[in-house]
Amino acid sequence: MAAIAFFLTFVRYWSSHITLFFQHIKYPKMKLKFCLLSFLLCHLLSFAANPMENFINNPLMKNANISLIVKDLTSDKTICEYRSNNVTIPASTMKLVTTATALELLGPSFCFQTKLEIDGTLSHDGTLNGNLYIRGGGDPTLGSEKMGDADFLKKWVEAVKECGIKKINGQIVADGTIFDDEGVNPKWTWEDIGNYYAAGAYGISYMDNTFKLVLKSGNTGTVPEILRTEPTLPSLLFENHLKSTEINSDSAYFYGAPKSNHRVIRGEIPADRQEFVIKGDIPNPSILLAEHFQEKLKQSGIFVSELPSDIVKNTIERKVIYVHNSPTLAEIIKETNVHSNNGYAEEIFRYLALKSNKVATSNGAIREIRTYWKEKGLNTNQLFMYDGCGLSPLDAVSANFFVELLTYMKTKSLYKDAFFNSLPISGKSGTLTNFLAKTSLQGKVYAKSGTIGGVKCYAGYIEKNNKTFVFSILVNHFNGTSKAATKKIEELLLQITQ
Repeated sequence: MAAIAFFLTFVRYWSSHITLFFQHIKYPKMKLKFCLLSFLLCHLLSFAANPMENFINNPLMKNANISLIVKDLTSDKTICEYRSNNVTIPASTMKLVTTATALELLGPSFCFQTKLEIDGTLSHDGTLNGNLYIRGGGDPTLGSEKMGDADFLKKWVEAVKECGIKKINGQIVADGTIFDDEGVNPKWTWEDIGNYYAAGAYGISYMDNTFKLVLKSGNTGTVPEILRTEPTLPSLLFENHLKSTEINSDSAYFYGAPKSNHRVIRGEIPADRQEFVIKGDIPNPSILLAEHFQEKLKQSGIFVSELPSDIVKNTIERKVIYVHNSPTLAEIIKETNVHSNNGYAEEIFRYLALKSNKVATSNGAIREIRTYWKEKGLNTNQLFMYDGCGLSPLDAVSANFFVELLTYMKTKSLYKDAFFNSLPISGKSGTLTNFLAKTSLQGKVYAKSGTIGGVKCYAGYIEKNNKTFVFSILVNHFNGTSKAATKKIEELLLQITQ
């Protein structure tokens, strides 16, 4: 309203000058008034009807790198567009690329497999003179809080018993060699590495590769006491630089390299709490799984003579005694997209490399993804991908690429329903629970969000008035808070879909 008032004042000022000009050349006054009125109405309508201009010219967006496009999928008409070929940091909207590719290459019914194998010989008295192997298959759901079989270790113990094994003269070997030993993506920042949301992707993952550190805080300014870890990690050492302060939430961060048993903790947590939980990444989840499995075997009366290991020393032929299947890929990608699960995304991403490689690597996965979408006609020159979850600050994607991908998945993919159903819904679920809530678009936007420092992105579908819109709005380096940027994106979507 203030902008319109300013505009009217501007027009009144100049109309007096224009009137004098036309009077000087004896222009009829009635025609003059009609022309001025038409001029006013046209410009007012133009001002009111151009929400995209309002969006990009807002002070919040003054210095921002913006890439956006909204299309009517039914008519293939572009509703609005601004620098749609520019690449920007996508944050977690990158998960759309990972999950869409996984569906295309693997199918929604695909399951990750973890196998129990043995080598050596089994004597008549039930002694296995050899090793029991856990051959990892990249399953992100083993022991996960999010999904999967909570009692899977009991089933593994039963499988060992059914083979007649009563004692093992050897080791439990956690074989995660289906993935390379990189673990944590080297393109992630040191600030993120060591935290639960930047846990590594391994051939064997366990308990979301995440531990909880339980703390007790005292008065403001004091160092909180470490009470315990969940699960127990006796070999993990902490260098505690935390402070108790007058805040209501934590700003605590772990720092530490993958497979290192040393973690530095910095930041602040609320004062005077009997128990306060922060989360970090498990340094070596495969060993932890082997330890827990060995303990379950011991409780069932099956003794293992040596400590667990994650080192595969030989290539002796093994016999498969049990196959554990994960939930379906359709279920896993729904968790990945709805709750923006970085760990699941990275496991899926790394696994895609196995289409053309014997060992899963990040670089191999990137090659597979780029090759696939290039063959489908997408402009992969606008896709710069360094991980599967969007945590790397080097990731860069254009709004146009996202819209091409989303259009393909909606109109050509055999698995369009599984992909569409994996997306959070505005005002209702996951990371979109508060987005467009209590507006005319509540329950009508199916999209992935992406948020890191200075980045706010959305890409997905809008279904309204029997129309389907496909959109991508990517904003980097805005002036102001993340909440303010979200509000402006909400306003834009509401205005262009009226």
